[in-house]
Amino acid sequence: MKVLAADGISPKGIELLQQDFDVVVKDKLPAEELLEIIPEFDALLVRSASKVTAEVIEKAAKLKIIGRAGVGVDNIDIPAATAKGIIVINSPGGNTIAATEHTMAMMLSMARNIPIANETTQKGEWNRKKYVGVELKGKTLGVIGMGRIGSGVAKRALAFDMDVIAYDPYINEERAHDLGVTVGTLDDVVSKADFITVHMPLTPDTKNMISMEQMKKMKQGVRLVNCARGGIINEEDLAQAVKDGIVAGAAIDVFTSEPLPADHPLLGVPGIVVTPHLGASTVEAQIGVSIDVAEGVKAALHGEPVATAVNMAPVSPQVMKVISPYLTLAERLGCTLCSLAEGPIKNVEVTYTGEITEVNTKLLTTAVIKGMLNPVMEKEVNYVNAPGFAKERNIKIKEIKSKESEDFANLITVRIQAGGKEFSVQGTLFGNEGRIVRINRFRVDVDPHARILICPHINRPGVIGVVGSLMGEAGINISGMQVGKTDVEGTNLMVLSVDHDIPADVLAKVKAIDGIFDAKLVNFYAI
Repeated sequence: MKVLAADGISPKGIELLQQDFDVVVKDKLPAEELLEIIPEFDALLVRSASKVTAEVIEKAAKLKIIGRAGVGVDNIDIPAATAKGIIVINSPGGNTIAATEHTMAMMLSMARNIPIANETTQKGEWNRKKYVGVELKGKTLGVIGMGRIGSGVAKRALAFDMDVIAYDPYINEERAHDLGVTVGTLDDVVSKADFITVHMPLTPDTKNMISMEQMKKMKQGVRLVNCARGGIINEEDLAQAVKDGIVAGAAIDVFTSEPLPADHPLLGVPGIVVTPHLGASTVEAQIGVSIDVAEGVKAALHGEPVATAVNMAPVSPQVMKVISPYLTLAERLGCTLCSLAEGPIKNVEVTYTGEITEVNTKLLTTAVIKGMLNPVMEKEVNYVNAPGFAKERNIKIKEIKSKESEDFANLITVRIQAGGKEFSVQGTLFGNEGRIVRINRFRVDVDPHARILICPHINRPGVIGVVGSLMGEAGINISGMQVGKTDVEGTNLMVLSVDHDIPADVLAKVKAIDGIFDAKLVNFYAI
């Protein structure tokens, strides 16, 4: 078999593949040449430079796997690859240590004023008194997001004799105890921590999650770190907070716009340390991602399971034919419950009823978990790693099958236990289109097409109209509406399909409407 390695894959990965395959190395491969030679190859390795488009995939007559030596797969047309049965893999863990250590380095550099002390000393100054720092020992570190990197930072902070308080929607007390950290709300972290580091994905929910409003609630002398995604901490607010003495310092490696423009608000502010997105930039990380992806390619070409596939795990054509129409629905049921949950999820129960029980539904259950975790995970969740991420968070998953279905030929019911409460959704197919037919105790008929706003409300005239008017004033188009009924007299559930994101302030206004009991936005783009 032949493997094409493009974009400067580390020699260590190349050497691993050369043990079994004919490897052709083509660095800085022009798009035209890739199109010309791709029909010869069984596997393709890329970094970020080569664009593996639908056209490339169409011409790839023998291609079985595409390996991305890194995390992001934006340069690969995954739907086109999946449609052709080509596995796409990445290296989600290869740069974990690099990003973890860079976070610690940024924290220490900021605490001890190392960048400015070095700069001024190099110029011949000697400012010992001016650059007195603070110690990490005895301080409280707030970790927002306890994925692999956040957990790694917490572990190292404990070695520095710091106390760690963590916020993560999917960490429960058992997992926290194993890590030696205290679980708190976002407000707990904001108000109690001396240092705060963020390790969340950038989503509509996490964008600007740390802004001036939160900074004003923080302890005097607080210091912030962001080595995750630009935009989680509002950059303009952070610059102003440091200038005003609300925040003592910050260390930022990622930005909303990269490279930084000359007038970026964080540049030139005393107390703010900036680096050019170096989180994964170590010799070891570059070797690590190349070895990871080489091992995945080797396994795939030998017909073995691949643990880092980003499209889906192997499923027989017969089973896939039955379950494929349900995959998107299953993900969106999980995503809906993610938004409804109040507190860490402990148990997930997926019940299948009807004809679908005759095939292996494991991949559908994985799809539910994928949809549930993706909106809140720092790392991309896929069909392979979703069960592992759930296990890391001590989320117990149970699958039940029942032949009989009273109302539908096939039905998927998902129930979760979260924050001491039970939440549930049900979905089925109308033709080949997925529909949500029940949310908690309310009967509905919802097309989960983009975003939905779920509002339990009192059953009286005028309540729905006020919500509609508020959406209109905010420029948010409502493309559909359902009112779900229940046996509980006087209580209904309004579900609005909306074409635009709903800002936090608008959502707060909805919740404040007389007669509205709650308002939860479900963003299916997050999965």
